[in-house]
Amino acid sequence: MSALNDELGTTNVIWNLDALYDSLEDDLLQDDLDLCIQEAELIREGCAGKLKELSPATFARTVRRIERIHINLGRIDTYAFLNFVTQVKNNAAAAFLQKCKEDASRVNRELVFFDLEWAKMDQTSADRFLTAEDTAEYHHYLSNLRKYANHLLSHSEESLLVEFSPVGRDSWLTLFEKLLGHLEFGEKKRSEEEVLSDLYNSKRSVRKNAALELTTGLDSQLHILSHIFNTILAEKMIDDRLRHYPSWVSSRNLSNELEDRTVDALVDSCTERYDIVQRYYAIKKDILGLDTLHDYDRYAPLPSLPDRLVPWKECRQMVLDGFRDFSPEMADIANLFFDNNWIHAPLLDGKRGGAFAHPAVPDANPYVLVNYTGNLRDVSTVAHELGHGIHQYLARDKGYFNSDTPLVLAETASVFAELLIFHKQLASLSEPAQRQAFICQKLESIFATVFRQISMNRFEDMIHSQRRNSGEVSTDDLSNLWMKSQKAMFGDAVTLGDHYKIWWSYIPHFLHTPGYVYSYAFGELLVLALYRIYQKEGADFIPKYLYLLSEGGSKSPTELLAPFNIDLNDPSFWQGGLHVIENMLEEIS
Repeated sequence: MSALNDELGTTNVIWNLDALYDSLEDDLLQDDLDLCIQEAELIREGCAGKLKELSPATFARTVRRIERIHINLGRIDTYAFLNFVTQVKNNAAAAFLQKCKEDASRVNRELVFFDLEWAKMDQTSADRFLTAEDTAEYHHYLSNLRKYANHLLSHSEESLLVEFSPVGRDSWLTLFEKLLGHLEFGEKKRSEEEVLSDLYNSKRSVRKNAALELTTGLDSQLHILSHIFNTILAEKMIDDRLRHYPSWVSSRNLSNELEDRTVDALVDSCTERYDIVQRYYAIKKDILGLDTLHDYDRYAPLPSLPDRLVPWKECRQMVLDGFRDFSPEMADIANLFFDNNWIHAPLLDGKRGGAFAHPAVPDANPYVLVNYTGNLRDVSTVAHELGHGIHQYLARDKGYFNSDTPLVLAETASVFAELLIFHKQLASLSEPAQRQAFICQKLESIFATVFRQISMNRFEDMIHSQRRNSGEVSTDDLSNLWMKSQKAMFGDAVTLGDHYKIWWSYIPHFLHTPGYVYSYAFGELLVLALYRIYQKEGADFIPKYLYLLSEGGSKSPTELLAPFNIDLNDPSFWQGGLHVIENMLEEIS
């Protein structure tokens, strides 16, 4: 790994967490925690049981005080998490993360009363606060909290759940991260990220070996992974039952501020067009000259695709140039991530795989993690995560409560950033074969974001339903349901080997954020629509787009998208995005 990092120039691309804390020994960590505990106790003592008796000004001040507590807790939690994910084998880092979760539960227990009293307050009393000028900036946040009134338990029950949370679901999630972080694959004992990267290798033998090595590594821990999955499934089943959610995905739709029918329209539109995926892979099989396209051939680069390592410095320039062509402001913000060490890029032993952008807290800065291996796909990943980072940076002025964007819009900036870089790179290619290969790579990226995520949503739907209807889901059943969801998408175009059946076991979204994956498809199809508007409107589109990002989660998705005349409940809207994908497919046919 170190040799590749040196070759790419990522060895020293390490994030600087000083905007949060200096080290695990920083005295401010304990000082901030103590302040949170003391302030939470004071708020409970002064307001519990008499929230509706407060004046609007005092009520607004209480909300601001609670927000400040969450900012400090968020700062501590962010530092603990970011410190852990680059060294999951480090016992001290893991212990500190667990301590932070336990400390946060002590603070949150003191504040349980607020959500309960506010959500269940009679409408007349609530309107006195919602219509007051003092609370205007929190109107959306407070209105959203009241939507959970029918799903909240008693004060003692909610307090108990908060108290037990560090040794409940969160603890199982940490175990999952530790398990995958410790796993070594193949004779060379490589990381998950290194093995997955080989699935994009031009040599079929390398791809096949990577698939088998990944499977062998996962299989060695499958009994534990299955148990983790079942525990999370059961925890969610119990929580949903206690809170009276009608289905496993209802709480996710509520937090995304979407109606069930909106999500149903998205899922149905995508599953009805699985033929696009199947037609594409039939074409790819012919281009590659293969009799059978196996699962490990899906990401095989086409012969004309430029096959070279892109050094980090060049990646940086490519991304910034693509952003600057669209908006200098967007490029300037992205440049902050490079200049100020807000990115962690090298491959490291014990570093979590994948990529993410973390918003941290508004008075610090977002952070981006990637595992940069130097291929063109990784350039897109850097653009994707920087899109998130730009979104989070622009929304920070809305404050902690209002900057948290619903998941379905959280993917907008990242996918749009990817699309900007794609068109920038495509414009630089003149040879038809190279353009075809590059469009194919983009189509595969879109498939991974749209159709694959919807197929995973269908897998989630099946495993949550089976856990609720028939009890614990066996490893074989998890694998069979995974294969059922994947075969529905691929049809006969891709042959899925027996090894592929356990590949559900390494996907963190199923555990960390049940119901999350449809947000990717939502974001991709939304971006395709937004990009078409940009092509029509040109420069007039840019300020509207940046305003959308800067609003964060201060309004609902429907309100935020109103300037673009988008109707999320209209199936033809989703079909329009799918039609754009089909047009790209026809371009390479």
